[in-house]
Amino acid sequence: MPVLSRFYGIIIRMYFLQKEHNPPHIHAIYGEDVAAITIGDGTVLEGALPKKALELVREWITVNRSELLKMWESQEFKQLPPLE
Repeated sequence: MPVLSRFYGIIIRMYFLQKEHNPPHIHAIYGEDVAAITIGDGTVLEGALPKKALELVREWITVNRSELLKMWESQEFKQLPPLE
């Protein structure tokens, strides 16, 4: 599972070949907490993150939504800039 970005102690990943597991989503890891979060609207599909970490991940998704959706469709992963 490639790392797409790291910021504020949060690691963002996307699984290979997960297109059959819609909706499109990323996995965010913050310490011991892990969550699968939709790219479309930031809904938590599975797991949990602390409130502030989830807010940061949702902001990052909003900034990078079009690139994330392209990666989901193409399975061509690349690193994306962190939040600053």
